[in-house]
Amino acid sequence: KGCLSCSKDNGCIRCQHKLFFFLRREGMRQYGECLHSCPSGYYGLRAPDMNRCSRCRIENCDSCFSRDFCTKCKAGFYLHRGRCFGECPDGFASLEETMECVEGCEVGPWSEWGTCSRNNKTCGFKWGLETRTRQIVKKPAKDTIPCPTIAESRRCKMAVRHCPGGKNTPH
Repeated sequence: KGCLSCSKDNGCIRCQHKLFFFLRREGMRQYGECLHSCPSGYYGLRAPDMNRCSRCRIENCDSCFSRDFCTKCKAGFYLHRGRCFGECPDGFASLEETMECVEGCEVGPWSEWGTCSRNNKTCGFKWGLETRTRQIVKKPAKDTIPCPTIAESRRCKMAVRHCPGGKNTPH
């Protein structure tokens, strides 16, 4: 179908003007076919003499736009800028519905730990909490992607156990 010239052993050799020539391999044998679109793992390369199906050169790519730009990765891989990844690079979040990496939430550096306090007081207790924060530098591309935590607290030992002038002050 769509074949301009063929050989008894190798199937099609030349295709009609708009079709893509694809060399199918089966074991040691290979034969030409004329297709409207290239199969998975191949892309259509248009040329004045004959359109051909060329193999995608990207690892784990299922379909590609050109030799080195993937448009759909194999199952279990995420598409990011024309390549396929097992995990999205830093700063990018994986979108499970489309298996793509999208710009994630970017956060700034942590602040220094705050003053150790309890009930807004920096004395009068043995243990308190200290907190540090960081800012969201860039909101994610989609609201479905959560930002990492921007505040965290930890237990700390109070610098001053007894408040000056309090009833605990020794006489």
